[in-house]
Amino acid sequence: MKTKLLLCCLFATSLFGYLEWGGKGAFIFQIEAELLASFTYAPYEVIHLFTVVPILGQLFLLITLFQKRPWNGLIYIAIGCTGLLLGFMFVAGIIVANFKIILSVLPFISIAVFSIFYLKKNTT
Repeated sequence: MKTKLLLCCLFATSLFGYLEWGGKGAFIFQIEAELLASFTYAPYEVIHLFTVVPILGQLFLLITLFQKRPWNGLIYIAIGCTGLLLGFMFVAGIIVANFKIILSVLPFISIAVFSIFYLKKNTT
């Protein structure tokens, strides 16, 4: 039960990362909605490492969320794929000293670290 709660929290917090560029800002769920909408008419403009890999990570989180007994390897892969984007956002937030970005990514990072330790402790 605790694993399902952690997976749900990981998925939810992965949607609320905040990006800011050129005076504009948006949350990840807003950007993903735009990407999925533009995928229908311009798929080659949407396909990029920093769009496909995190979305795959979120998809893997959803898959593991609905499995009866999720495979820990898929959870680690999902955390890694989603954490790729959010980790870079965290570093970028530190570099430019943007506390909105840093604070929006910290929940995912903290839950991801806690989840990894929890999964390692409960499988050995």
